[in-house]
Amino acid sequence: MSSHQSPLMPRSVALGDKNFGSHLIPGSSDLWVVSSDCTSPDCQGIARYSSSSSSTLTLSDQPFKLIYLMGSVLGTVGTETVTLGPYEISSQTFAALANQTSGLGLSVTGNSGILGLSFPLAASIPLTSGRPILDNLFTHFDDQHRFFAFKLGRNESQDISHSDSSLTIGELDSSLTNDISQFVFTPVFASTPGEYDFWKLPMQQITIDAQPSPIAVLDTGTTLILGPTGDVEMRSVRCDRAVDVRIKLGNSDTAKEYPLHPADISWGEGKTQDGWCTGGIQANNGVDSGDWLLGAVFLRNVYAIHQGTTRSNPPMIGLLNMTDPSTALAEFTSSRGKDPAPPTFNATRRFISHRSKGHGRDMRSLRGVRIFDWSNWNCDIPSPTAKEIARTNALALALPYAEQKGKEIGMT
Repeated sequence: MSSHQSPLMPRSVALGDKNFGSHLIPGSSDLWVVSSDCTSPDCQGIARYSSSSSSTLTLSDQPFKLIYLMGSVLGTVGTETVTLGPYEISSQTFAALANQTSGLGLSVTGNSGILGLSFPLAASIPLTSGRPILDNLFTHFDDQHRFFAFKLGRNESQDISHSDSSLTIGELDSSLTNDISQFVFTPVFASTPGEYDFWKLPMQQITIDAQPSPIAVLDTGTTLILGPTGDVEMRSVRCDRAVDVRIKLGNSDTAKEYPLHPADISWGEGKTQDGWCTGGIQANNGVDSGDWLLGAVFLRNVYAIHQGTTRSNPPMIGLLNMTDPSTALAEFTSSRGKDPAPPTFNATRRFISHRSKGHGRDMRSLRGVRIFDWSNWNCDIPSPTAKEIARTNALALALPYAEQKGKEIGMT
């Protein structure tokens, strides 16, 4: 099978002989699209899947329920011929009749559903019903090409021809780099040895009592960087404040620091009349898949490879820094105006310290995320509501919490 390059978000996936806009996220494993039976406000004005018009659909009596940090979807499991670019998978398991959605902002984004690119253990559809789409895709690639790579752009246009995001399967985007040796690779963190659910990697720190690192999860379906409420007190930042944030990721022997663009930390879409912007780092205790969730605020600053299991290596995540702090500061100043107290990138910075929720790791002091000037964060302005975030982002989702009901059926 040949590989294919295409914009990452939104992305068209064909079910049977009809195309649907689909949000591709590595923070979920399931594939679903809304059905023609969906009458929820979420489903209005978007393409819907009609089971009666497909000759390749097979329905089961297996119910499907998926609850996200923001929103949910209900439906019935089935199999269908699925085409993604040049790749066709017959009898792919998916939520065939997603007839009820809530709080997902589909009518705002124009997407009809979600195509998850995580591991089988993260799937809400039982594996006895069928394998997730990424598993089926990877079976067609040799070890060298068993990966997908993405780069989130800053142009969130729903018009694919204007998107500056990129997704490739089996090869790199040559407009970004052709040299895979530029990436720093880290084995995916396994909650249980040899078992993987989400694309996780260690977030490095300076610890107290020699405690190990917290765990970070990469997810394109999340807008912000989310951490525990006990660790994150920042809600808003002055819109002209160029905050210097750097996240150090990877195992201790390969850890690398990744600077973030100031525009990602001072989120202009949430600007208030008195000059405050939504902070790119927010508190949320609903993330149970890791200690920290690194959404688009982080992912816009790296080119990421998600490498599947090979004969010689476990699954790996490769990251390539794409943000130069000095250039980013100049861009921010040009866009937002002169910072009244600009950061000095080589100066000593203050740290966010926190206590981990302990996903296999008990840590007390995080020094992975570094903030230059703590005092410029305003902690009195309320956090944005779910609707405010959904209105300004392609799709404001976080990692899913699965709730399964009903009996399992045999493998199709």
